[in-house]
Amino acid sequence: MKKKNTKEEVNDVVENNIVEEVENNDTEVQQEILETEEEEKEETEEIEIEEVSELDKIKDELAEAKDKYLRLYSEFDNYRRRTSKEKLELVKTANEDLISALLPVIDDFERAEKSFDDESDIKAITEGVKLIANKLISSLEQKGLKVMDSEAGIDFDPEIHEAITQIPAPQKKLKGKVVDVIEKGYFLGEKVIRFAKVVTGN
Repeated sequence: MKKKNTKEEVNDVVENNIVEEVENNDTEVQQEILETEEEEKEETEEIEIEEVSELDKIKDELAEAKDKYLRLYSEFDNYRRRTSKEKLELVKTANEDLISALLPVIDDFERAEKSFDDESDIKAITEGVKLIANKLISSLEQKGLKVMDSEAGIDFDPEIHEAITQIPAPQKKLKGKVVDVIEKGYFLGEKVIRFAKVVTGN
């Protein structure tokens, strides 16, 4: 066997050292790679846990909002049904107060009717009918009825008057004004419930 000279021995030692260093470096690199992979795995798991937690939170919030919506819808539906029922009742009994106020007038008419057979005095009958008419008007006025001011000679107002015909004005000052009132008009509060039927001059 040929004996290695010193230079070859040195080369061998250097080569061995390099191999060992490379192997050591490979081990360190592999270790670092493993550690990095482990860290990445842990970070990924943490992110996944956070995402799951966030998703659960969103699901809880959605369920809570849905529950609130259902309760609110249910309350509104009950309110709508209750108000519809109240409106129906109100429509059915809207005239109850007025009719109650007119019942005494009906009683008076019935009494007057009976007295027509016994009473021969026309004047007394006329007075009785006038009293009943006044009582009727008074009862209606208490409920907000007002007679419209539509006397002959006032300006024609299309907001409250209905001109049923025009005639030549009997006087020059009645031109374009109310000449005659055929049927009285009425307000209920501030609302016109019947227009006055009038004749106007042209």
